[in-house]
Amino acid sequence: MSRSETPRTVLPIPGAQHVGLTTYDAKDPDTSYPPIVPLRPPAGAPNVLVVMLDDAGFGSSSAFGGPCATPTFDRLAGNGLRFNRFHTTALCSPTRQALLTGRNHHAVGMGGITEIATSAPGYNSIRPGTAAPFAETLKLNGYSTAQLGKCHEVPVWETSPMGPFNQWPLGSGFEYFYGFVGAETNQYNPALYDGVTPIEPPKTPEEGYHLTEDLADKAITWIGQQKSLMPDKPFFMYFAPGATHAPHHAPKEWSDKYKGRFDQGWDAMRDETIARQKELGVIPADAELTARPEERSPRGRTCPTSSSRCSRARWRSTRASSSTPTTTWGGS
Repeated sequence: MSRSETPRTVLPIPGAQHVGLTTYDAKDPDTSYPPIVPLRPPAGAPNVLVVMLDDAGFGSSSAFGGPCATPTFDRLAGNGLRFNRFHTTALCSPTRQALLTGRNHHAVGMGGITEIATSAPGYNSIRPGTAAPFAETLKLNGYSTAQLGKCHEVPVWETSPMGPFNQWPLGSGFEYFYGFVGAETNQYNPALYDGVTPIEPPKTPEEGYHLTEDLADKAITWIGQQKSLMPDKPFFMYFAPGATHAPHHAPKEWSDKYKGRFDQGWDAMRDETIARQKELGVIPADAELTARPEERSPRGRTCPTSSSRCSRARWRSTRASSSTPTTTWGGS
């Protein structure tokens, strides 16, 4: 059966049933069965890399007019498309679960972050069995799947090494997971998991360890292995580093890049960003900033550490994209 003839309306795809004579002797001239054909997606299915940055706004990266330098993203956007109608829930768990299932966050039990779950409908942090993660859909259609980085979709009472693991990445359609479970972790000494097994970081901070580099290295290694061993099989990778969520752990050399860059203050930065966004065409030319209420005092300077983490995380994520020439990019 060719890829175009493979039935895909029911998942898992049913195995082909033998119709005809079943012989009992391999030497029988009537012994003939179709070959075993590995499951693959439809012809032309692309590799997909989705990069999710935490707490990074629409106006953060330079690709969308922001102050955080992301030159590789600028280049990718220049040769591709910029989407400006990505809606978030302004919280970690709900946005992630909505993205990973393609559904409203309340429909998948994630009305708030997992740490404030209640038994109220839509707020219990439990993904219903009627809502399949799209990584599972891709896997059941023949994709290789991997998640690296933050996983904030697991109910808090299921986050121990004893599980259960049905809402962990390996229970949500991903064949490989390397990262941490929960809202945040120390970027120099993270609480890491390989699959569902707790592990220690491969190096110490004194030896130069930082989680973002580790995630990028693991992503590149996984893509290299996948393309070497299964070159005809596309992959889906979800790359979600801890940046730019707290704790803001960025190496000094990256924070130093932004010293003095925000001395003009919060309101001036907003004006500069919206002007650049209008030049790029990602917002209407007549768009106006939301007025700040008079009772709210002007905010302080934007944090150079947060901005450097944004630039650095996006730079590290682009290393993974360079591992394969046929990648579809997404992100927020």
